[in-house]
Formats: sequence, structure tokens, C-alpha cells
Amino acid sequence: MSANSAERAAPVEVVLVKGGRTKIRYAAQLLGDDGVRVSVRAPWAGAGVRDFGFVRFEPGDVFTEHYWRDRWYSVKEVRAADGVLKGWYCDITRPATLFGAELVVEDLDLDLWRSADGTDVRRLDEDEFAESGLAERDPRAAAAALAALDELEALARADGFGALLP
Repeated sequence: MSANSAERAAPVEVVLVKGGRTKIRYAAQLLGDDGVRVSVRAPWAGAGVRDFGFVRFEPGDVFTEHYWRDRWYSVKEVRAADGVLKGWYCDITRPATLFGAELVVEDLDLDLWRSADGTDVRRLDEDEFAESGLAERDPRAAAAALAALDELEALARADGFGALLP
């Protein structure tokens, strides 16, 4: 990010909704909005360390997050406090909406991880997705979510999101 774009970075609040309730909200800096993709940067917003076994998110980690208004996912680049790339954590979501300084995203339970070196690409939380009942309540949304997960996995295995991100 250039000095000029850093000067233009505006504060936003990311609101992650799950099952009709706010799961988490956190402060971020708006890096860009081209009308389709919204990009923000934020420190790890969780309480303490979250150890998934294949990656640890911890205080000091920085997430550069990309959300789309026309796609059913977000892609989050994760870096350690020292700048070392850990990988990409992707959420399957409904398309994002930006209302003023509030970026609202509905999490649909499916996730994908890609390690920094690309050797570890894994689907996450498919059991939670099945248990959510989305397929019964909103079959079109469930189909879109599964298609988005397939698309992200293909991109992660092919070029590590190079086709999506600057």
C-alpha cells in the first residue's frame, strides 16, 4: 500500500453475522472499494490465540480481507506480526454489503484454508454447514455456497488466488 492510499484508508467496522445474529464485529481500515470488491486490513480480532492445529491466529496477526458484492466468499490473507505470510483463510458468505462505515457479511459456515506454501488446502466446517439447515431453508443459497467453496478450492490449488487478488 502506498503512502497516498494509506492516507486515504478510512475506518470501517466489519460485522460478521451468523444465523441471524452478530457473531463478531471489529475495527478495520478500508483499503479499497472498486464497487465490486471491498478490501480492508485489520488485526486479529479474536480473544487470545486460536489454534486450529494447522495454523494459529494470535495477537499481532494482520488480516488483509477481500469481500465481494457479487461473490459468495471472502478471502483473507493472514500475516504474523513480523510480516511472515501464514496463509489464506476463506469464508463462504453471502455477498457483502457496505452501509456507510459498516461492512456486513453473513457467514454460511463453510471455510477453506490455504497455507502460505500452497501444500495444505483444506475444506473446513462442512459438518457445521450440514447441521445449519440452510439446504432445507434456502436451497439456492446452499447451492451457491457449495459452488463457491468448489471455486475457491480450485483457485487455491491452481494459483493461490492470483486470479482474484492484486
